[in-house]
Amino acid sequence: MKVYLPAISGHVPQQMVRALSAFLEFCYLVQRFELTEDTLAAIDTALDQFHVEREIFITSGVWKDFLLPRQHSLKHYRQLIQEFGAPNGLCSSITESKHIKAVKEPWRQSNHNEPLGQMLLINQHLVKLAATRVDFEARGMLNISITSQPLPTPGDMPHPVAQVDDADVEDDPGMTSLGDVQLAKSPARKYPKQLQLLAAFIHQPQLAEYI
Repeated sequence: MKVYLPAISGHVPQQMVRALSAFLEFCYLVQRFELTEDTLAAIDTALDQFHVEREIFITSGVWKDFLLPRQHSLKHYRQLIQEFGAPNGLCSSITESKHIKAVKEPWRQSNHNEPLGQMLLINQHLVKLAATRVDFEARGMLNISITSQPLPTPGDMPHPVAQVDDADVEDDPGMTSLGDVQLAKSPARKYPKQLQLLAAFIHQPQLAEYI
């Protein structure tokens, strides 16, 4: 605050400076680790002043309204602090940074039909994989690279296979088949769909027995 406010003073309207000063005061107060009744009262005072002074952003044409989710959430800080305790510097940007990994990518991996259960299962698998990686690294199982492996000694090298004269070796014909199948380049059309008609069409009266 000591650096930011003097830097903008004289370059923007004074009411805008007062609005930012009240907002920064509110941010500093809610980030304290210990909040007393006097601190809560100071939070209300700073927030009320911010709501009054922020009108300069509309009158100067910077913005058209204050229908912003984060600014609306400022009204609930005091009640939530009284119910759950000090935020301890918690920032809503933390969830935004995890939104892609925890929501967007699991949703894309689901089949989009009741995806919530699938997304939760994907996140569970990711957590388990991350924990497994930490465990493997702690055991030194992932710290070994190919370049760190010692080179094999001459005693570890496999014995060379005796060279065989190619003239004395006959080609192995391998497995042979009496049948020859050639696949068509495109699907055949106009074949009967009924088995008996198909057998007569391809001149195989015993087709039903073969099937």
